Amino acid sequence: MTQRSAPPPSPPQPALQRRLGLVLLVLYGVGITVGAGIYVLIGTVAGHAGVHAPLAFALAAVVMALTVGSYAELATRYPVSAGEAAYLREAYGSRLASTAAGLLTVAIGVVSAAAVALGSAGYLHALLPAPRPLLVVAVVLALGAVAAWGILQSVVVASVFTLVEVGGLVMIILAAVGADLPFLPILATLPPADPALLSGIAAASLLAFFAFIGFEDLANVAEEAKDPHRTLPLAMALTLVIATVLYVLVAAVAVSAVSPADLAASEAPLSLVFQRLAGTSPATIGLIAVVATLNTVLAQMTMVARVVYGMARLGDLPAVLGRVHGATGTPLVATAAVVAAVIALALSVTLERLAVATSMATLLVFALVNLALIRLKRRGVASAARHVTVPFWVPVAGLATCLAMAALALLP
Repeated sequence: MTQRSAPPPSPPQPALQRRLGLVLLVLYGVGITVGAGIYVLIGTVAGHAGVHAPLAFALAAVVMALTVGSYAELATRYPVSAGEAAYLREAYGSRLASTAAGLLTVAIGVVSAAAVALGSAGYLHALLPAPRPLLVVAVVLALGAVAAWGILQSVVVASVFTLVEVGGLVMIILAAVGADLPFLPILATLPPADPALLSGIAAASLLAFFAFIGFEDLANVAEEAKDPHRTLPLAMALTLVIATVLYVLVAAVAVSAVSPADLAASEAPLSLVFQRLAGTSPATIGLIAVVATLNTVLAQMTMVARVVYGMARLGDLPAVLGRVHGATGTPLVATAAVVAAVIALALSVTLERLAVATSMATLLVFALVNLALIRLKRRGVASAARHVTVPFWVPVAGLATCLAMAALALLP
C-alpha cells in the first residue's frame, strides 16, 4: 500500500519589514501631529479660548505627556502593530476588550483622517476653485495610493512634508519677530476666574488635544521600527516636545496678530495670520498648510491600515485584511478599506464634530491604555523584550487626567 506523502509546506506569508530609524520615526510623529493641529484647528481653538489659546494647547500637552510615558513602556514591552489591542489583551486576557480597543483605535484614525482631509480641502479651496467634495476625494485617493506603495516610501514622503510644514510655522514665528509683534506676553497671561471663560478654555483644550494625536501612531508602526526599545520612546518624547513648543508659540502669534473671532471665521486661519504679519499674499502659507494636512492624512491612514492588519493577524478581523502584498510590503486590502471609510466620513460630517468625536474617543483609548499598564504593574507581569519602565504614578496620573478632561468636556 502506497504511503501518501505529506503536502508541501505552504510558503511563508510576507511580513512587515523593519525599515524605520529614529530620524524617520520623529519626522513621522511630528508630521502627523503638527499637520492636524495648528494648521487645521487654531481658528476653532481661538474661537473658544480667545487670547488664552496658547494655554489650551499647553494644558492638552500636559495631559498628553503622562500618557506618552505609558505608551513608551507598553510599546517597548509589546512592539507590535495594533498596539492598543495587544496591551489590553496582555493586561486582561480578554479578546473582547482587545478587539474593542483595536476597533476604537481604527475609528479614531479614520475620523481623524477625515477631519484633516476636510481641513486640507479648506486650504486647497482657497487656492483652487474646485468643489470641496471633489478636492476631498482627490486628496484621500492620492494619499491612499502612496500608503499602498510602501512603508518606507510613505514615511519618506511624510518626512519631506514634515520639513515643509515645520518650516511654515517657523516662517510665521520669524514674521512676528520681524514685525515686532508683542506675542510673548500672552504666554504669561493667566485667565481670570470667570466660569464662562474657563469653560471655553476647557472646550478649547479638548479640541487642542486632537492637535497632539500622533505620537501614539508610532506605537502602531512598531513592527517596522529598527531597535524599537530605544527608538520608539525617544521618538514619542521628541514628537511631544517639538509639537508643544511650536503650538504654543504659533498660537500666541496668531491671537496677537488676528482677533480670535476672525481666526474662527477663516477657512485658512494661518494664511490670514501670515498675510497680516507680512502684508503679502497668503498663498505661500496656504500651500504649506496643504502639505501639512496632507501629511497627517497620509500618516493616519498608514497607521490605521497597520492596526487593521494587526487585528486581522490576531484573528479579530477577517484574515484577508491581514495579507501583506509581496511586492509592496504593505497590507493592500486593509489600506483600501481605510481609504473608502475616510472618504465616506469626510463627505458626511463637519470638521468640528469630527475633531470633538476624535478627542473624546482618544481620551477613552488613552484611559484604557493607562489602565492596562496599571494592571500589568500591579500583577508584576514581566516582558521578554527590553523595555522602558516608568514609575507607577505615571499611568495613574495619566488615567486621572484623561478622565478629568473628558468630564470637563461634558460639562454644559
